[in-house]
Amino acid sequence: MNEYNHVMHAPSFTRIDHVQLAMPPGEEGRARAFFVGVLGMNESAKPENLAQRGGCWFASGDVQIHLGVEDEFRAARKAHPALRCSDYTRLLQPLRAKGIEVIEAADIPGVQRAHIFDPFGNRIELIAE
Repeated sequence: MNEYNHVMHAPSFTRIDHVQLAMPPGEEGRARAFFVGVLGMNESAKPENLAQRGGCWFASGDVQIHLGVEDEFRAARKAHPALRCSDYTRLLQPLRAKGIEVIEAADIPGVQRAHIFDPFGNRIELIAE
């Protein structure tokens, strides 16, 4: 029996507060250009004690993405946030027009979705509502 095989009361998780992706040091400008300028998210102020570490926080409605600095950065090419989009089709057009690679996936029946990559190579999935 390992440490995870014990009985536990079911947690009362209600939603994901945020997803954190990694970014290289000193690339906050590129992060802002993508998450604000391309995806249309708003930047959220980080608390002063956390702002000293670098990185950026972004939000759109209840969706929050935090980018944290990693000195030995490696992009998340497989693990990813999946964002539901209220106007999926209208979002993809300007992404393509701005030169963002949009990889549409038709492998889940009844689900319209695509993958994009942030400027650091982190995968982000977009799903039509």
